[in-house]
Amino acid sequence: MKNRPRSKALPLRYDVVIIGSGIAGLYAALNLPKTKKVLVINKSHPWECNTYYAQGGVTTAYNDADISLHISDTIDAGAGLCDKNAVKLMSQNSQGVIRDLIARGFLFDSDEEGNLLYTREAAHSRSRILHAGGDATGRHLHYFLLTQNPHPMLSDATVSDLLIENAQCCGVEVIAEGKRRLIYADNVIIASGGVGSLFEYHTNASTISGDIHGICIEKGIELESMEMMQFHPTVFVANTFARKLLLTEALRGEGAHVVDEHGYRFLFEYDARGELAPRDIVSRAIFEYKKRTSKQVYLSCEDFEVDYFKDRFPNIYKSLNELGFHLPKERVPISPAFHYAIGGIKSDLDAHVPGIEGLYVAGEAACTGVHGANRLASNSLLEGLVFALKAVESIQKTAIKRCERTFELSTEVLEVEGDKEKKDALRHIMWDHVSIVRTPEGLKEALDAINAMMQDDVGRLLRLRLLCARSIVESALKRTEPLGVHYITQGI
Repeated sequence: MKNRPRSKALPLRYDVVIIGSGIAGLYAALNLPKTKKVLVINKSHPWECNTYYAQGGVTTAYNDADISLHISDTIDAGAGLCDKNAVKLMSQNSQGVIRDLIARGFLFDSDEEGNLLYTREAAHSRSRILHAGGDATGRHLHYFLLTQNPHPMLSDATVSDLLIENAQCCGVEVIAEGKRRLIYADNVIIASGGVGSLFEYHTNASTISGDIHGICIEKGIELESMEMMQFHPTVFVANTFARKLLLTEALRGEGAHVVDEHGYRFLFEYDARGELAPRDIVSRAIFEYKKRTSKQVYLSCEDFEVDYFKDRFPNIYKSLNELGFHLPKERVPISPAFHYAIGGIKSDLDAHVPGIEGLYVAGEAACTGVHGANRLASNSLLEGLVFALKAVESIQKTAIKRCERTFELSTEVLEVEGDKEKKDALRHIMWDHVSIVRTPEGLKEALDAINAMMQDDVGRLLRLRLLCARSIVESALKRTEPLGVHYITQGI
């Protein structure tokens, strides 16, 4: 008897569905046993995620004695808004996840004797950051986790809905190969990343647009600290791509300077730490200095030796030299750009989404409370690792409660004519009014514009973005005093 052709590309039901193929999603997949039926879903190609583009390293407590100092540094950078229990959990588990990666075969940069090389970045009180491939830590980690992933992956698939009934998550609806499809699961881990594509200038992968956040708003799932959006101070924005070129924090940590067109290191006018001040301070300083003086601002790497720079920052060297900059001897014009969503889908310390059974969240999509009002440099990859593992542990110790009901496919139109133009308008609005420096008047103008767009005929995918953007603006309006990355003023 001949084998019948498969009418469906996927089984209908999984033990675990993971939304996202960045560090959090893939580390969760790696720790789920092969005996579990697991599916990883990604929106585009597996490597089109923020992890792949991460130039900074992975923070870890240097040793047990450093845990308290790492906690203190994280809380200080977070302007006191951090959840201390979450920070403690992350730091106490940092050495464990690093040891696990090394035991599985991952290679961090080391010296000739095999000793790990720790570096220091802004607002860290000591060297405790590990790198791989110089400035390609994210890329190396991502490739390693992809090759180690024991479970199937569905690419070029957009999650268009969460299947939730009676406070239980039963799976997802996806659009794949131009068709809607229901995928049932006993557990769903959201690891879909942040909101970068909502802003005109950003360093994120093109797929990162806050869709899942919008779905959560529809379902009544709480988002937290959405006003806390981090902008990286040193980004090359003069390219034609949506994603702008990040110039990693490690450059400043190892001696690069921010200067104006005359070589003046103006950052010391704003903070005694200069280039090593937290990102929010450096970003605002560059923004304000450019506005006040009309001078161009540059990142100078002139103190680096050429061979060292090429070896330590190979991707930055290659990318900028292809654009005509001869690093490290030539200065690069920079601007702040959106970089990281500190706020996100509310999570408890077990990576569980409160109030929804079978739903978990990890990585940049989550708001664990670790970052408070300003993320400490290179804590992001660590947070993704630690809380992905917590999600897996939670799933393995929780009794399975299978959804018995079935769901109907949505009929809402995904895209309509004019959506692209509205997306571009939204990015411009968010950059102009909801970025580095905010005013009540600008935020209200942004809210009015977003609400007006939502009254138009728009497709579902744009509607989800608008819901997420509105949440950011509404949260920013509620916090009337500046704190960390949320800098609200009556105007400069």
